[in-house]
Amino acid sequence: MLVFGTQIHIVTFIFIALEFCMLIFQAARYFYLPQDKYSGWFMTLMILYLLYNITGGLFPDPKIQISVPIQEMIAYGTGFLLASYFPFYFYKAFDLRSLRWHALFGVPLFLMSPYLIFFVIVYAVNGNLDVDIKYGMIVPFIYAIILLWVIFRAIYRKYQESRDRNKYLEEIAMYCTVTPWLAMTLFGLVEESQLVEVLCTNTGFIIITVIYFWKSAHQARLDYERQRRANMARTHTELFQANCLHFGLTRTEILIVRMLYTGLRNKEAAEKMFVSEETIKKHIQNIFRKTNVNNRSALIHKLQNPQH
Repeated sequence: MLVFGTQIHIVTFIFIALEFCMLIFQAARYFYLPQDKYSGWFMTLMILYLLYNITGGLFPDPKIQISVPIQEMIAYGTGFLLASYFPFYFYKAFDLRSLRWHALFGVPLFLMSPYLIFFVIVYAVNGNLDVDIKYGMIVPFIYAIILLWVIFRAIYRKYQESRDRNKYLEEIAMYCTVTPWLAMTLFGLVEESQLVEVLCTNTGFIIITVIYFWKSAHQARLDYERQRRANMARTHTELFQANCLHFGLTRTEILIVRMLYTGLRNKEAAEKMFVSEETIKKHIQNIFRKTNVNNRSALIHKLQNPQH
């Protein structure tokens, strides 16, 4: 079933709509927290998925005012571009330094070069896409197998060195979502339907994105709770200081009250202030008199609550 008179299958359209909504959410989060580099790499991945689904769904279509060969080049190009981004994504987002050579050099040599040679240059000359697919997919297919092994080994090695279990499981989950892309080299050869192709390449990504957003929401709640507690602590500190001034406590008396609050005994407070224990006792008696209390617990309670 196609939508809007285009070549886009309804399932492809659903994936596009879902990923577009997720991209908006992710973009808002990224611009709110620009220091979160992981969000930037993940947002780039989402954009590439969108481009791949849109061009793969629309092209080739003779009704579009772009020549069919150009449409084919664009459609295959977005697929190669997305596949080429995977090693770079793992290298940057998960800090897998052992993937640097593949991310920066291996991908241009063994993925992008075959695309440019067979799907752009040769295809522009002979116009025979079937032949170009047959020979143009050989090197990418072999290299894709190598990449999957190298990425998995990098993840496992990092886990053995320093990774905690949660981070390791997150990386393995993302690895599982890109593994089906190995079949992309076969789809071109057997001309599989758009439905099978989009389900194979997108289902895992949607699942991992939902998990990622759930984790982001959970982390946001934790951050909010920490901020709330920090604000409460700051408020208590400010209220404590205001009450000390309200009861006319001197700087020395305020310092002694803070020591009492931390649980120090008179002798320990005296040692910290380099005075006698008797001096500390006299200060405490003055503090009790000014605040109209007769024990330490009542004093702390009174100084931490609003005065009416």
